[in-house]
Amino acid sequence: MMDPARTHKKVPVAELDRSVCLGPDGAVAQVTRCLKMISGRWKLPILFRLYADGMQRSSLLLRDIPDVSQKMLTQHLRELEADRLIRRTDFGEKPPRVEYRLTDRGEALMPVLLAARQFSEDHDRVA
Repeated sequence: MMDPARTHKKVPVAELDRSVCLGPDGAVAQVTRCLKMISGRWKLPILFRLYADGMQRSSLLLRDIPDVSQKMLTQHLRELEADRLIRRTDFGEKPPRVEYRLTDRGEALMPVLLAARQFSEDHDRVA
């Protein structure tokens, strides 16, 4: 039996429409879309390097991110650019000079990634 002192706190609330969470534009779909944008072994290191330094050339990213190959770096840079998280600027010079930086959209994503980092630091690994 429910405690009579607590029954007054029950307020009738309309049942939420499941599509708010599970529909094609629901919370699950939106978070999944975000996770797809950053999935890939090298995308987070790229985003954090660009966040820290503002602008990077691919040669610096290649040097600063251990174990990434030129092929994988190029592939992930293209995917991040396609998702409009980074901007590629080609200066049309010889030898080629290309720079990458976060877009406004990429900048807006960084607080989410920093919050995920903080969450990880605050919650110990499960043994």
